[in-house]
Amino acid sequence: MLGWLIATFYVLAIIGLSEGLRRWRGWGSDLTRKVVHIGVGMLIWAVPFLFESPTPFIITALFFAAITLLDHRYHFFPAMMSKDNENTLGTFYFPLVAALATWLFWDRPALLVASLMPLVWGDGMAELIGRNFGRNPYTIFNHTRTFEGSAAFVLFSFTATLLALTQLPHPTPITLASALLPALFLSVTTAVIEAFSPNGSDNVTVTIAAIALFSVWPF
Repeated sequence: MLGWLIATFYVLAIIGLSEGLRRWRGWGSDLTRKVVHIGVGMLIWAVPFLFESPTPFIITALFFAAITLLDHRYHFFPAMMSKDNENTLGTFYFPLVAALATWLFWDRPALLVASLMPLVWGDGMAELIGRNFGRNPYTIFNHTRTFEGSAAFVLFSFTATLLALTQLPHPTPITLASALLPALFLSVTTAVIEAFSPNGSDNVTVTIAAIALFSVWPF
C-alpha cells in the first residue's frame, strides 16, 4: 500500500510540476510534456524496491493508462499535450509498455529498467534536441526527424541503459564490459526503429524491441 501511495503521489507531483511550469514559467506544452515523459519514466528505477510483487504496479500503470486515454480525448492536462496530440496515443502506450516490461522482467530489475531507458531518455531527449537544435532533417513515412535528434537518442539511451544494466540487481551481476555491447546495440537499433515508427507508435515499438533483445541476450 505504501509503495502504491508513493508511486501515485510521485506521478501526480510530476504532472503538477509540468503544469506549473507551463502556467507560471510560460514553458510550451511540447517541453512540459517531456518533463512528464522523463520524470514519470524514471519512476521505474524505484518500482522493484517499492513493491513486493509486480501486480500493484501493473494495476497502477493500467490506471494511469486510462487517465491518459481520457486526457487525450478531453485535454485535462494541457502540459501533457503535443502539437500532434490529436493524432497520437503515445502517452497512452507509455504505461502499457511499462506494465508489460514489469510483468516480464520482475525478477531481473536490471533488465526491467534497462528495457525502458530507450523510451524514457532516448525518445524523450531526441525530440527536445531535434526540435531545438536540429539542422539536418530527414523524412520517413511523412514524419520528419533530424540527425541531431537521432544522435541524441543513441547517446542518452546508451548512457541510461548502461547505468541500469550495471547498477541494478540481476541474478548474475552484469559487469561494465558485458553491458557495453548490448547497451550500444540496443540504442542504435531502437533509434532506427523510432525513426520508422509513425504517430506515437514508437512508445510501443521501441520498448518491444528492447524487451525482445533482453529476453535473448546471454547475460
